Amino acid sequence: MTPAQFHASLAAETPPALSPPLLALWKNAKGDWDGAHKCVDSSSAADAMWVHAFLHRTEGDLGNAGYWYARAGKPAATGALEEEFEAILAALLG
Repeated sequence: MTPAQFHASLAAETPPALSPPLLALWKNAKGDWDGAHKCVDSSSAADAMWVHAFLHRTEGDLGNAGYWYARAGKPAATGALEEEFEAILAALLG
């Protein structure tokens, strides 16, 4: 899947088959923060922890986000949320 295909899938009511971190991004993009959080909340995979950090940054909980960035081995993001979303998406889609 490409980033363009991912974005196109947002027009659907149900997501395509996605890994938990990508599904979390999909749900968050659709306005379902709680559903997105549930996708990555209990995962110890670095990619999931990165998305988890992004989700907490999105909600404005920077302290919690910082914790998850550290667990993911990523620096805390400071740029625009949209830019971080696209960077994570590109990295996850490889």
